[in-house]
Amino acid sequence: MAVLQKSMSFSLMGILAASCLLLIALWAQEANALPINTRCKLEVSNFQQPYIVNRTFMLAKEASLADNNTDVRLIGEKLFRGVSAKDQCYLMKQVLNFTLEDVLLPQSDRFQPYMQEVVPFLTKLSNQLSSCHISGDDQNIQKNVRRLKETVKKLGESGEIKAIGELDLLFMSLRNACV
Repeated sequence: MAVLQKSMSFSLMGILAASCLLLIALWAQEANALPINTRCKLEVSNFQQPYIVNRTFMLAKEASLADNNTDVRLIGEKLFRGVSAKDQCYLMKQVLNFTLEDVLLPQSDRFQPYMQEVVPFLTKLSNQLSSCHISGDDQNIQKNVRRLKETVKKLGESGEIKAIGELDLLFMSLRNACV
């Protein structure tokens, strides 16, 4: 009886070990097959909803009317300088998160009713990009995002208004980089 229990115990341990090895092999194979930036994608349908597109652009237009600083551009060529095309969605994810947390939420009582509709939409995009990461050097991305943040902070409330006024550019840049 004891011999039978030992042989069954060894058989179960062997099956368990083989199963674990199989799972590890499958996991490793899948990990190797997926490039690190694959989750840096958004569905094109996010950008084809006429109502939210209109609301986003109306919010940007309303804020840009209150923007008295026409010398500064936050989202433009400088933002993408030194960033490869394959990493631009990650860059825009960083800009989106900053815009949501440090600009839109503090200004959420302004520019109604657009703000109350656009913030949940942009939050949804941010959540969809939550697993977006890049491998390798992101020094240029961090430098460009830091420069954008510093500019907004230096301008104070007018920097926040400018960032809201450029939501149309953020929207278009997200679409171009992440679809």
